[in-house]
Order: sequence, then C-alpha cells, then structure tokens
Amino acid sequence: MRTQVGIVGAGPAGLFLALLLQRAGIDCVVLESRSRDYVENRVRAGVLEDGTTKLMEELGAADRLRREGMPDKLLDIRFNGGIIHIDMPKLTPGRIVTVYGQQEVVKDLIAAGLSRGVPILFEAEASHLEGLTTDRPIVHFNHDGQAKTLECDFIAGCDGFHGICRPAIPEHLLTVYDRIFPFGWLGILAETKPFPEMSYSNHERGFSLASRRSPKLARLYVQCAIDEDLAGWSDRRIWDELQTRLYAKSGELAEGPILQKGVTPCRAYVAAPMNYGRLYLAGDAVHIVPPTGAKGLNLAAADIRVLSRALIEFFRIGSSARLDRYSGTCLKRVWKGVRYSSYMTSLLHRFEAHTPFERQVQQAELEYIAGSVAARTTIAENYVGLPFEED
Repeated sequence: MRTQVGIVGAGPAGLFLALLLQRAGIDCVVLESRSRDYVENRVRAGVLEDGTTKLMEELGAADRLRREGMPDKLLDIRFNGGIIHIDMPKLTPGRIVTVYGQQEVVKDLIAAGLSRGVPILFEAEASHLEGLTTDRPIVHFNHDGQAKTLECDFIAGCDGFHGICRPAIPEHLLTVYDRIFPFGWLGILAETKPFPEMSYSNHERGFSLASRRSPKLARLYVQCAIDEDLAGWSDRRIWDELQTRLYAKSGELAEGPILQKGVTPCRAYVAAPMNYGRLYLAGDAVHIVPPTGAKGLNLAAADIRVLSRALIEFFRIGSSARLDRYSGTCLKRVWKGVRYSSYMTSLLHRFEAHTPFERQVQQAELEYIAGSVAARTTIAENYVGLPFEED
C-alpha cells in the first residue's frame, strides 16, 4: 500500500489528523490495532476545551456534540473551608468547557471519516517502522491474517503511550521527563443523576471528583492506592466514601447502579523531541498528564492542529518550516498543560509523605483561591484552554 501520510492509531489524535488531511486533499491511511467496537466504547476523558469543540465544528463532526454535549460553565472546588465557585464565562469572557465523553468524540470522528472515504483499517496491528530517516518510511502491519506494508511520505504516531511509534526513535535521542504520583483514582460510571457541575474536592481522607457523562450517567472518582485491590471496594463503601469526601449535603449525591469500576494511575510524562526523521508523534504517544487537569484529549487535539498545518504546508508548497518547528511549538503548550495538571493534582490530593507543615500550606492555598479573583481566573483560563501561540 502507498499513501502520503500513514497514521498509526485511531484515537482522537489520529482521527482528527485524518479528517484535517482529507479536507485538504491529502491522502492518508489510518491503522488501528483494535476493533472498531473496542475503540468506540473505551471510556476515557470527557471534558472538551473550547478549542477542541470548535475543531469538531470546523470538521463538520459536531452535530451530536451540539445535541448531547453538556456545556459546563461552573467548576467547584470543595474543601473543609467551604466551596469555591469558579464561574468560567465570567472569568474568561464567554468561554466554557463541554462535557462529552472521549468515546463519543471517537464515534463521531470515525463516522465522519468513513462517510468521506478516509481509509480506516481496524484490527490492523502495526509491528514495526522502517526507513524513518528516508523520504519513504514504511509501516509494517498485520491485517486479515496477512503481513502487509504501508509506504508513506510521513508517519504520524498517534498510537498511545504503549504503542510502537515512540520506541522507534533511538533511545539516546529522546529526553524523557517522568513523574509517577503515589496514588491512583478509583473511578465509577453510575446510572444516576450527576452533580450539576464539575466538583473537585480536597478532603483529609483524600481527593474526590464528581463529574458526568450524560444527564443520567455520573462519573465519580476517589483517590486510592496505585495498586488498589478493587475487591476491597464494595458499592456501599464507594458511595459512603464519596458522600464523605465530597462534603455532600443530604440528598445531594444520588446513588444508582454502578456500571463500570476501575483504577486510573496518576502520571506526568513527556518525551522530547516529538519527531524523528519522517515520524511525528502526537497525543498520548509522547505525553501523559495527570487526569486532574482534564488536558489529555485536548493536548492531543492541539498537537494535531499544529501537525496538520505543517503537513498541509509541506504538500502544498514544499516547505518544511512548520514541520521543523512542530516539536518546539507543541512542547510549549504541553508543558503548560503539565504544569496546570500537576498544580491541580498537588492542590487537591492527600500525599502521605506530606508533613503537617505542607498540609497547612495546601489549606492556605485553597483559602487564598477562595478569596482571590486573580487565582480563580488563573484556574479558569487554564481549564477552558489557553490561547494558541503562533505556530
């Protein structure tokens, strides 16, 4: 097979790129190791920044988002001093986030891509890459029980943290920045009426979060050990812990059947540079942020905005100037996302290693935010998404 851009991975990054390239008349092929059913139903993030929502609209893939997405104007932070209300459209004139599950974004992008003739091969597992420093790199993959090759002008590595693309870069050329936080999130998806707005909570027993996926589906989390054994968490224990950690008033936390239960690790990871030869990495393939800042999917979309412009410029006028700037441009935004997500993680979680002094500083920070418009504005403008710098 031969194409201009071979895209490894049909997550949000790969699918956004495929649609942007298709619109510009650039040939691409998407290779996805999993089945279509799997990628359309794996539950991930659910908060779309203003810029990500606009990208969906720009691509003509936002019909269902407009009908079913839940605009979120308020962000609450609960602690033992009360509730901090962060009014996003007031603090960041008119800007908000939209609650819409990542799996729904993926469904919409796949449907749009297939309807427009974008080749998306499911259960096509890439095994290795070849010729990355030549002008004809090759993706070796298996599909329909056969070993196949895809020859490209460029390869976009959008295959997630555990994919094959990042390891294809010689190890000595990559600088890796990694921090594993000493806890995870025990998350549930429950069939019940969710809280009316995103509510984060700092409690002496640990962090908790109440969010939503639809008017009838709540997504809730409690801080837990990295290696937490789910067998020790009955439904009753989960609801009791949420009630306590969210400082929930009587009747505020509606209980219901728990449909899914799992543990999410908290980690910050960045590898640089984000390219090697004709291979360009995007999204989780090259950076991971703690989930506290709701930045993962949004940073992936931001990478693709930069990469698509660079590839379009190359194919239209033969200039590699934007491609040469790709990694540096993206990493500026990535590190700001890491900073914000790490700040929110440190602000809201209980760290066993903290001394009483450090816990008092954390409490003082929360009280400062409660009384400072400037501090609340900083949180709000990062949450809705920072403006794009010229790329």
